[in-house]
Amino acid sequence: MNNPSRENWRYIKLGDLLVSAGAISRETLAASLEEQKISRMRIGEILINNERLTERQLADALSRQLKLPLVSLAEYKPAPEAVKIIPEAVAQRLEIVPLAILESGKIAIAMSDPLNVIAVDELRMITNAAFDINIATASDVRRALMNFYKVRESLKSAIDEFEASSEDFATSITSAGLTQDVAGVSADDAPVVRLVSNILEQAVKDRVSDVHIEVYESVSKVRFRVDGALFEYVEYPASLHPAVISRLKIIAGMDISERRKPQDGRIMVKVLDKRIDLRVNTLPTIYGEKAVMRFLDQSASKVGIANLGLFEDDVAALARNIAAPHGIFLITGPTGSGKSTTLYSLLEILNRPDVNIITVEDPVEYMVPGINQVQVNEKTGLTFAEALRSILRQDPDKIMVGEIRDYPTAELAIRAALTGHLVLSTLHTNDAPGSVVRLLDMGVAAYLISTSLVAVAAQRLLRRLCPMCRAEYLLPGNIAADYGLRPGIPVYAPVGCDNCRNTGYKGRIAIVEIMEVNDRVKDLINSGAAAPAIRRAAMENGMRVLTQSAMRNVLSGVTSVEETLALTVHNE
Repeated sequence: MNNPSRENWRYIKLGDLLVSAGAISRETLAASLEEQKISRMRIGEILINNERLTERQLADALSRQLKLPLVSLAEYKPAPEAVKIIPEAVAQRLEIVPLAILESGKIAIAMSDPLNVIAVDELRMITNAAFDINIATASDVRRALMNFYKVRESLKSAIDEFEASSEDFATSITSAGLTQDVAGVSADDAPVVRLVSNILEQAVKDRVSDVHIEVYESVSKVRFRVDGALFEYVEYPASLHPAVISRLKIIAGMDISERRKPQDGRIMVKVLDKRIDLRVNTLPTIYGEKAVMRFLDQSASKVGIANLGLFEDDVAALARNIAAPHGIFLITGPTGSGKSTTLYSLLEILNRPDVNIITVEDPVEYMVPGINQVQVNEKTGLTFAEALRSILRQDPDKIMVGEIRDYPTAELAIRAALTGHLVLSTLHTNDAPGSVVRLLDMGVAAYLISTSLVAVAAQRLLRRLCPMCRAEYLLPGNIAADYGLRPGIPVYAPVGCDNCRNTGYKGRIAIVEIMEVNDRVKDLINSGAAAPAIRRAAMENGMRVLTQSAMRNVLSGVTSVEETLALTVHNE
């Protein structure tokens, strides 16, 4: 197909274009056309659903063949005047995103199907304007429409109502009540209710782990954390911030009159048939309260040993150690390193009808059928230690303690391990050998640690390279030398595309160093040896340190050298 002019687009068939671009074969097109007779779906949708083509490959092919720019909408902020020209209902129905009004008077738009000339003709009739077409993936278009219209419209309504009457505005916030299904918020709800619900809904769709709502002198910002990195999502006038925080406090069961102290709350919402548990914390700052929400997907879609991204030998080592009839198995790492997800994944292996598993957690992050889960409540005196005392009278086989924070909890966990129970728990240490030092600092006797400890797994999360845009290069000699590798080995670097929000990464994987406590390690613990000596003994026993685990993923093309250097410490 030779560079078709725009006048001829209405005669172009997408399937023929994709064949000409080399994106699919003629046989694949024929099979898809047969399926289309039954499903009545678009050819592009059929190819993507059958994994014959990705959205990115489809967009690339259209861009090359039609000589149209391929744009990423992840970081694009459209001109408000362009958004105003095209009504939301029209943009949603035609799947067209307005971007800007050009000096020529044309409107720059983005669409995933530029061959849909009927949609462009209809848009031209509605606006009486000419268009400069750009191509974006279908997912990018849908995300942008949600962001540019739904959230911004509710934001505009909230600002307008706030400026009209602050008193009535405050009443509408409090009288709206709890919204369990945030996707079900209607146009009749108060604007700030719609705004908060739309923010939560988009956060779930974007697989956000945390939402930050923060206020400065004249503006407030909403930021999303995705795959460990923060992105600015939307901003609004600081004058609206108290109303947004008040709405969050109401649905989180917090005191809206208390603004001088930090508060904790919880919101249970339903989005896209998922139950999401939000842990909310507010913190007073110089310009007002900042709110941070941690998203916990109760469907536990990330739980499962196969979803962690571990190598088979690491999975085998974890499974071997949790198969011990009694003792303590610890997972260590900083906050946000995935310790809880790994713990639940291990519990999933142990969860059988003939095994009584009881957990004590703060908070209960995932609800797991078949496991008895206890929520710590400091206000009522139900601490980790008190809950653990009661659990020991509940005939448990396996016990999971969310975190060993102090000596009473550590002492009870060790007692449980020494009386025939397997105890799984977490500690905040940088590496596996450091867990021994941490327990000693708590006041636990060395002989109790050596007798009860089965294994310790230190963990980190690394960002996974985006498979759509990663670029191969040869490992430089200086970096190769640091890790004892051969220079010139092919590895991959992040690039950035619309599939990964131009970060070069999409998703995360876990890396672990697993210290199995053999007789040599036990002797060192009993003799009061320092952590470096314990580390050397564990490595002689086969422990692979975090840096080595990270480099395995670099060499297999899963992550980058930059990510490894940023998140691991060279412990050898």
